[in-house]
Amino acid sequence: MSQNPKRGTVYVVDDDEAVRDSLQWLLEGKDYRVRCFDSAEAFLARYDPREVGCLIADIRMSGMSGMELQDRLLERHSPLPICFITGHGDVPMAVESMKKGALDFIQKPFNEEQLVALVDKMLDVARESFAVHQQAATREALLAKLTTRETQVLERIVAGRLNKQIADDLGISIKTVEAHRANIMEKLGANTVADLLKIALAPAPLKT
Repeated sequence: MSQNPKRGTVYVVDDDEAVRDSLQWLLEGKDYRVRCFDSAEAFLARYDPREVGCLIADIRMSGMSGMELQDRLLERHSPLPICFITGHGDVPMAVESMKKGALDFIQKPFNEEQLVALVDKMLDVARESFAVHQQAATREALLAKLTTRETQVLERIVAGRLNKQIADDLGISIKTVEAHRANIMEKLGANTVADLLKIALAPAPLKT
């Protein structure tokens, strides 16, 4: 089967070559695009949060552990859905990882049908997160068009200040405030104040 990039990428991070090969063979056979890494450090050096994907990582690895990798991704505000590979004795750690946002964990040996179903679920979550990121990036690009003064006016509009109050706050005339409001609406492509608020209050983009 040919790999379908539109489905997203499955990242496999495990220091056991046999496990990596097994997962790659299984998932590529199901038409997933798979990228394997032998350490968390190698994965972090190459990972781009702007790509749709999900992560399958061993919870115990030499060097950075799977849970430490999860912590690094959380620090970056990464939306990457994570599933951990665990041995029998790692279940308490896996439960702790789920409290931090991991979607699930799978125990060795793998149940292939269960694993494939889980990957499908993670990629569905990833696509939703990617759409949110794209919207946030678009918002940032729009806000970057504003001058410093326009940004100050926008902040006060969002805070519910009236034109006269904004004029007093910034030491400018009401007509100047009105001109700034018109420029802000045009630059952000907003037709109403409600549109303006949706753009201004949308989530910030992910850290890269």
